[in-house]
Formats: sequence, structure tokens, C-alpha cells
Amino acid sequence: MKFTAVASALLCANIAAAAPGTAARREREVQRSINRRTNTLQPAVGALELPNGNGTAHVEYSSNWAGAVLIGTGYTSVTGTIVVPTPSKPSGSSSGTYSGSAWVGIDGDTCGTAILQTGIDFTISGSTVSYDAWYEWYPDYAYDFSGIPISAGDSITMTVTATSKKAGTAVIKNNTTGKTVTHSFSSETNQLCEENAEWIVEDYESGSSLVNFADFGTVTFTGASVNGGTGVSGATIIDIEQNSKVLTSCSTSGSSEVVCSYTG
Repeated sequence: MKFTAVASALLCANIAAAAPGTAARREREVQRSINRRTNTLQPAVGALELPNGNGTAHVEYSSNWAGAVLIGTGYTSVTGTIVVPTPSKPSGSSSGTYSGSAWVGIDGDTCGTAILQTGIDFTISGSTVSYDAWYEWYPDYAYDFSGIPISAGDSITMTVTATSKKAGTAVIKNNTTGKTVTHSFSSETNQLCEENAEWIVEDYESGSSLVNFADFGTVTFTGASVNGGTGVSGATIIDIEQNSKVLTSCSTSGSSEVVCSYTG
């Protein structure tokens, strides 16, 4: 979930460059929050509860999210490491630009007041693949990190930490290159609930519609942890379903991995 606009980009140009797709991601997240609060969001393929060996349950389908969500209390730090995927145009798709995002967050699901997130976007346009890393404290804008080049195959660790309900940090470390970037938040107006922890691959919106979702292969969040070690046991698994077709297959492996594969 990310948000930007021309006016805001101009006003904040001396702070940070707005990340691609930000308006879309915030727009989608606002609608998701409204749906959650009014209980109108329903799994597209039924409210199934299929426990696996790790105690997770596959209970939800989304048009935008794939991954794992913990719902509870006291979540103040979420981390996960991925290998940067090489996005491709889905089989049978027309030419154009295809994108997606992988991120970790606090409070992106049931909390309606604030979200602390950090992650990477991946895009393929023609034969050109590009990446950017970003951070956000919703409802403020998302911004690109600078000084952290990202390439396919790099190992990236993403961490968000809430030092209070109004302050925290977003950190992305490229383990392959040794580069680390950090953004600190302080005295934010909107408070976190500290009730959600997420590891998500997302098809975000642009304008009023979803971007063309890239075939991301498989994204695995390793070392997935909460508050330094809780892990993903008990998480809800979410897959993306669009036009009556399920595009992803997500699961957990052990207590500290979330695995999402593109199946569309």
C-alpha cells in the first residue's frame, strides 16, 4: 500500500522521491480497510479453513494480496528475507508493463488507523526489468530509498520496527552487496494498532484498476519472525484470486518461512 501525487511529490521533493505505484497501493488499502470494517470482504472461493502441519489456516482469497497474516496483539517488529525475483510477462499475456511488490508490514489488515511497511517493487516493461525499495507509514506517502541498488538474485532482508505506536523504523538490507538503508519515523499522527504482522506479495492498483500482475516465479520469505522470534505459526494464508482464477499458491514451511508461487 503506497500513495503519491504530483503535488505531494513536488512538495516533498527535498525529502525523498515518491515510489512508483504509490497512489495505487494506498487506494487499494483504503478500500480493503473499509471492507474489513464493514464485513463486506468475502473470500472469493468460500471461507475455507484448511489447517496444515504448521497450524496455519487457508481462510481468505484477495484480489491483491498473497502471503501470510498474523492477527493478534503486541506486534512491534516484523522481518523477512527474500531472494529478489526476476519478473516476467505471464504466459499468453499481451505486451506491456507488468509489476508486483513484496513487503513486510505491521497493521496492514485489520487495523484502520496506520500501517508501517517496507518492501520492494519489481517491474518488467518489454525486456527491461527494474526494482525499487520503499518505506511507508500510512496514511503518509511511501517513498523510495536511495543508495541501495537491487538486482535479480540479491538477498534482501526487510524489517519494520515500532518503537511506539507513533514511531519506528523501516530497514532494508541487501545482504548480497552489504548495503543497508534505514528510515526513522517519529511523532506520527496516526497510531499503529500493533495487531497485524504480514509477509505479502501484492498486485497493487494504478488509478482505479490493478496493474498488470507480473509472473514473479516464487518468492520465499525466510527468517520470517515477529518480535524477534515468534514466527508464522497460526498465520492466515491468503492467495490472489482474480476473475474466478487463483493466481498464486502460498503456504508456510516450518515456523519461519512463507512461500508464494505464481500459478496464473
